[in-house]
Amino acid sequence: MVFQYLVGGATVVASLFLGYVFLHNSRRGKSRRDSTKIQRDGLVAGEGGADVIIVGAGVVGSSLAYALGKDGQRVHLLERDLSEPDRIVGELLQPGGYLKLVELGLEDCVKEIDAQQVFGYALFKDGKKTRIPYPLENFPSDVAGRSFHHGRFICRLREKASSLPNVKMEQGTVTSLLEENGMIKGVRYKTQIDAELTAHAALTVVCDGCFSNLRRSLCNPKVEVPSCFVGLVLENCQLPFPNHGHVILADPSPILFYPISSSEIRCLVDVPGKTVPSVSNGEMASYLKTVVAPQ
Repeated sequence: MVFQYLVGGATVVASLFLGYVFLHNSRRGKSRRDSTKIQRDGLVAGEGGADVIIVGAGVVGSSLAYALGKDGQRVHLLERDLSEPDRIVGELLQPGGYLKLVELGLEDCVKEIDAQQVFGYALFKDGKKTRIPYPLENFPSDVAGRSFHHGRFICRLREKASSLPNVKMEQGTVTSLLEENGMIKGVRYKTQIDAELTAHAALTVVCDGCFSNLRRSLCNPKVEVPSCFVGLVLENCQLPFPNHGHVILADPSPILFYPISSSEIRCLVDVPGKTVPSVSNGEMASYLKTVVAPQ
């Protein structure tokens, strides 16, 4: 499926791009998962003139908007906040994901953002270490993983999608889905100036992330949080294995390092429990210094 194109390649710990996509073009509860593209003559445009509404302009939403727009569909892409996101997710694209960027014509989105090539992983445990390279021998030289600032990559994807004349990107907060006789007909959303509008289309795609306010209307997820990731940036440091992700199998849980620019290393610390130590009272600094740093 088009919206799975960015998910692929080797998987180590949690360094994959994940998209949570719901497709509703029929009765509630049925998902469209059996088609790689939507034919224009199979859809009836909504009142707003769009064939497809996409909620969320992240990795999945922006890529899907570009793929469908390039395929001739009229796309209305809605995003709550179009400023550059500052998040610690989606920073290491696996080689399989890069190949899908190429397939979609989006490979230039990892250019001009100081992205770093990644050729594999290094594992560390109990004083021992080993390197696990990606099996890239039969691929062109540009095929590798890419690591970068998540926000820079998202901005490039959004620029690419909005460059198509039939893709309308708009900043707005979707408040609810429009349902009629058990069918999703579009969305209700608020603009930047709090004007409440509706948009209609034959197909509505919801991919606005794990904090989606629409998720409860689509499913009843039972989410358990066993741990949280804490992220920090190390400046002008050298990793033992350049251009590799580093996984320290520590006690009580893994620690990850990988480059996100030519001068910055991301450190991700998995902290067990539903909550993290407080930053304001110094508990976080103490935990990082006494538990994490010695390892």
